[in-house]
Amino acid sequence: MNETEFLRYTDAIFTRIEAAIDDNDLDADYLVSGNVLDIEFSDGAKIIVNRHTANQELWIAAKSGGYHFAFRDGRWIAARDGSEFFSTLSAAIAAACGETIEFDE
Repeated sequence: MNETEFLRYTDAIFTRIEAAIDDNDLDADYLVSGNVLDIEFSDGAKIIVNRHTANQELWIAAKSGGYHFAFRDGRWIAARDGSEFFSTLSAAIAAACGETIEFDE
């Protein structure tokens, strides 16, 4: 995938995350600044989603861990353990605030 496609895909992912936070009435605020989506919970806990354009990866940084995802076979997959991006993000959110969240397709 070229850089334009990567940015388009990841823009859609950021929008999907924002919509899920809003639709699930999650007690969190989010802010997109350049390549970073910052999610902050009411107790001050944070999750950072970063798109790393040079490597064409998505990164999640949370208290529960740090993860790098690459686009493989139509899905964003973690290099370390093969986990899927949205399931990992959902687990990180649950660990951060105790709430579950669904990400629509």
